[in-house]
Amino acid sequence: MTELELKKIEARCDAAAAGPWKSCVEGRDHTSASSFIMTGEGRERGNDIELTGATTADQDFIAHARQDIPKLLAEVRRLEKALSGGT
Repeated sequence: MTELELKKIEARCDAAAAGPWKSCVEGRDHTSASSFIMTGEGRERGNDIELTGATTADQDFIAHARQDIPKLLAEVRRLEKALSGGT
């Protein structure tokens, strides 16, 4: 991946609602209302995200992406630095 591609991914991630995001599935995580993605926590709690037509696996994937993408970007950059002889 190019640095430009990584920066575009990072920009999309930075523009999204603050994390962490948590997938809350009706019948698995709670017993009333509907399934949703909870954004932020504590005083940084944001609006819930409700999806239409998503499977539980889709919702879990989307929610986890908020935490996974920054970790993956950091690892790609760490590996690139190591391969280029940096520390």
